[in-house]
This record gives sequence, C-alpha cells and structure tokens, in this order.
Amino acid sequence: MFNTQTKTREFKLDSNNYLKALFDLMKPRVMSLAVFTCVVGLIIAPGQINLYSAIFSIIAVALGSGAAGALNMWYEADLDSVMSRTCLRPIPTGRLTKKQAFIFGSVMSFVSVISLFIFSNLVAASLLAITILFYVFVYTIWLKRKTPQNIVIGGAAGALPPVIGWSIVTGGIDVEPIILFLIIFVWTPSHFWALGLYKSEDYKKAKIPMLPVTSGIQATKINILIYSIILFPIALAPVYLKFSGLIYLIFSLPLSAYYIFICYKLFKTKISKLEKKIAKQIFGFSIFYLFIIFVSILVDKIV
Repeated sequence: MFNTQTKTREFKLDSNNYLKALFDLMKPRVMSLAVFTCVVGLIIAPGQINLYSAIFSIIAVALGSGAAGALNMWYEADLDSVMSRTCLRPIPTGRLTKKQAFIFGSVMSFVSVISLFIFSNLVAASLLAITILFYVFVYTIWLKRKTPQNIVIGGAAGALPPVIGWSIVTGGIDVEPIILFLIIFVWTPSHFWALGLYKSEDYKKAKIPMLPVTSGIQATKINILIYSIILFPIALAPVYLKFSGLIYLIFSLPLSAYYIFICYKLFKTKISKLEKKIAKQIFGFSIFYLFIIFVSILVDKIV
C-alpha cells in the first residue's frame, strides 16, 4: 500500500515537472508578449468575429509562438548551456532532450497553423506559418551566429503578431497593422542591444556576434540611440494617421521622448559600470514602454 502511494506521488511529480519543462520550452515571456500584441491587433481591427473563433485563434497564435520558442531552444541548446541567462532552460538542465524539444516544437507548429486556418482564415494561418519559419530558419539557424544584424532582421518575426491579430478579423492586411509591426520592429534592436551590453560577456563566451561583441560598446550605444530616435515618429504614427487619438498621444509622446533621453544618457556615459547599469535600465524600461504603447492603443480604441 505504502509503495503504491509513493509511486503514485512520484509519477505525479514527474508528470508535473515534465509539463513545466514543456511550458518553459515555449518561452512563456516571449509568448505572452506575442499573444498580447496579437490581441490588440484583433480588438482594434474593423469588423466582427465571434468569441469562440477569437479565443481559439488566440490560443493557436500562442501555440505557434511557443512552438517557435521550442525549436529555437532545440537548435541553440549548445549556446544556452554556456550562458548564465539561459543555462537553466529545460535542455541544458536535462529536464528535456533535444529530440523531445524538436518533436514538440515541430508538432506544435503544425497544430497551431492548421488550427488557426480552421478557426480563422488562410491569411492569418499563412502569416503565423511565416512567423514560425522566419524565426526558426532565418533568425535562429541562419542569422544569429552569422551577423550582428541578426536581431534587426530577425525582429520581423516578433513584430508580426499584431498583423496576425488584425488578419484574424479582417482576412487581410492594412496600414494600421503595418504601423504596429513597425513599432515592434524598430523597438527590437535597442531592446536587445541593451541586453547585449550588460550581458556582453555571456555573448562573447557563446561566440554569438551581438553588436557589443563585434563592434564594441561605443558603436552599440550609437546604434541604440539611433533606433530610439527612429522609433519616435513611428510611435506617433497612429495619431497622425488618425487611428488613435488623444489618449494614445498622452502616453506615447512622453514615453517615446523619455526613451530617447535614457538612450542618450547611455551614449554620453563613459564609465563602464554605469554603462551596464543604464543598459539594464533601458532593457527594463523598453519592455514597459512597449506594453504601455499597446495598452494605450487598445484603451484609445475602446474608449
């Protein structure tokens, strides 16, 4: 009796640990951002969609994002194992094997795209397939180990979810989702290069050609500042294209200006320890910035 209860408890623990490992494999933070921006694109899109289709379409996008994350971890297991930021991921810690990650990611990719086609339309499903393929083959397999511009080009994959959300409702693409795409696309380099600055030793150890490793700290700071400046007019585009109004402007204008300010502050800083501190601040603020930008677009639309 005691042995049976013990074995049952161990099985439950093993099952829970396995499911937790699969969930971690899907990069839940990245997945949550993809789902959130997709939902914003879906809600602001003109037209109607029934709740049942909307919910299952969003779930399909979440699964697609998670599948891309799983395949990314499958391919980058060797890099993850030597970086402090990623060494506790499921494959380096032995919670999952590379084979399990590959099978899980491949199956989930197929299921997510087919599900989105069933619950939505061909355009949305095609965009999700492009997102997964671009993230896995163009960014992960091709660009990441080849060029410091990996995050610039690869950022296109992370910028597509609001376009997918829009197309779930409309079955097409318009100016509004393209602007949302551009906001994320132009935001991405400064966000990840800030991470690259304060984690430069990690990237150097893994031999990943992030900009701070290949071009140095000063060049990285210049590029972060340039992209923050380019982001400013793009972030305000929803106002002058008249699909967002005063509520969005109240948030986007000061936040975008402050983003330039802290990037300029980093550019002017010459003390190494302070550079890493400000870079970390930029990384944290950039996440908050993007979240508020999309929340304010959503609130402006609803109100």
